[in-house]
Amino acid sequence: MVLPAERINFLKVPIDIVPPEEFPAVISRLIPGMGDKDRIDNKKAYNIVLLSLWDLLKARRNNEYRKYVLNAALVIPISKSIIGGIKFLTGKNAERYMPFNFIISLLTALEQKEYPLYLLGGKNTVLKKAEKNINLTFPRLKIVGRYEGKMNKRTEPAVIEAIRKSSPSLLLAGRGIRKSELWIAKNEDRLNSGLRLWCSDLFDVFAEKRSRPSDSLFEKGLESFTYASRNPLLFFRIFPYFRYKILLLIKKIFK
Repeated sequence: MVLPAERINFLKVPIDIVPPEEFPAVISRLIPGMGDKDRIDNKKAYNIVLLSLWDLLKARRNNEYRKYVLNAALVIPISKSIIGGIKFLTGKNAERYMPFNFIISLLTALEQKEYPLYLLGGKNTVLKKAEKNINLTFPRLKIVGRYEGKMNKRTEPAVIEAIRKSSPSLLLAGRGIRKSELWIAKNEDRLNSGLRLWCSDLFDVFAEKRSRPSDSLFEKGLESFTYASRNPLLFFRIFPYFRYKILLLIKKIFK
């Protein structure tokens, strides 16, 4: 595993603290060919997890997802509640990234070396539009393949083989894949070496089918209201949020 700037254990879940100024160096150590002398194992795949508060709580109760997060090379917090909790329990100032901005920075690093990219997930029409817009924004990126999220048992082996043979430096996956990011964990040994990252509505944003939260809304930690406006059931997350706050208080008292 490539060591990031700093890894801490927060509520039994790993979190990486990566200041913006160290981001390029951390990514270069993860991508094969960019920092081979620093990369511990150039044949190993490195998963990147963009961790929300709900993902953190899921990792505490779901063993399969917990293993996926524990084995990730980079675990980036995207929720302001996680940042506040880390400060409350440890006094450390962790860095939070907006998922879309993080991926833009990652693609920028890949483009500098003209590295290959594979797109997986979403509807076919959305994926085609996303690919077109990525090509326009990052003309030197090599998109070596794409496949929509719907895969059945008959087509899945062929898709995995296509990804393996195309050897992308980054497998960028989104909504529509069965088991979501756990599909990556399930097929870990069948894919090529390289980076893998899953983000739910990424291709919808690239295809301009869905807008991302504004920077100001994200900075205030209010992006959840944007998602809840699309799916009112998300308002019920207020209950696990309160449980999270109680858990922090208990950990603080009995630390």
